[in-house]
Amino acid sequence: MTSSFTPVSLEQSAGYYEYWERTPVRSLDYTLPNIWGWQEYYGLEWRFEAGLCWIRQSCPLPVLWAPLGDWNAFDWRGMTWDDWRAIFSNGRIDAGSELVFLRVPEELTLIWSELFAGRLDVAEDRGQWEYLYKRDELALLPGNRFHKKKNHCNSFVKAYGENYHSLDDSMVEDVLALQDNWCQWHECGDSPSLRAENEAINRVLSHWNRFRGLCGGSLHSEGQMVAFSVGERLDGHCLGVHYEKGLNGFRGVYQAMNRFFAQKAGAGFTLINRAQDMDEDGLRQAKLSYLPTDFLRKYRVRLRKA
Repeated sequence: MTSSFTPVSLEQSAGYYEYWERTPVRSLDYTLPNIWGWQEYYGLEWRFEAGLCWIRQSCPLPVLWAPLGDWNAFDWRGMTWDDWRAIFSNGRIDAGSELVFLRVPEELTLIWSELFAGRLDVAEDRGQWEYLYKRDELALLPGNRFHKKKNHCNSFVKAYGENYHSLDDSMVEDVLALQDNWCQWHECGDSPSLRAENEAINRVLSHWNRFRGLCGGSLHSEGQMVAFSVGERLDGHCLGVHYEKGLNGFRGVYQAMNRFFAQKAGAGFTLINRAQDMDEDGLRQAKLSYLPTDFLRKYRVRLRKA
């Protein structure tokens, strides 16, 4: 194994997409817009080796993510500890007697648990679980379960109309202007997490055409963009949502943006992935209020030397 880790870059995107397309479970965390958007904040690096794309995070501490590629076809049993060391030990991560992986999807955790029984410690990472919703439920808000959501959406339409537009690269400046407005209102400068998210959004949207499968929608009132949502096709049945922002002072703007994006961009999909809650109570409550049908579960995994 001779290659080394390099910072995640768009110049290698074609190679990355090859591994992404072969990955059995498409987590929103592992999309190219996500890992490139947050590359500087987490110090994300990748390495294309032995049929997989290995991902390493160096900030705030060095740790590993799950690899991308065909997990089922890879010869995990053929990996000796020296092979693990050859991949990861270069001064940042010392694979002396154990390796720690974050954000490991449940399916890969099960594969590893069977192959490395007695050497694997698995811990649930609930804050990293991605919320999965039935597209039709978000688009239609049917029945009494969604009564309040539908009322908020209807209030927005009654007050401001249903002026929805699909996003393309010609609208990026308007989206970033709304994001800047939102950030000023929420004082992003005083919040490291909001400031980092703002930088990731600006980074990704400024390179809109460099990514495959990005899509978006926006709501307008009297010529002003008041909300936007940006998503990405994860596979043939699931649409992921990267960002969703709405301006303060427009009642029901988030419920309306969520619903119309599901209706328009979500057409043809059966599920919508709305990312994780990062163990934030308010965000968890908001995501649960839309009644997820399932989760893309992820775990923290510690692999010990035999």
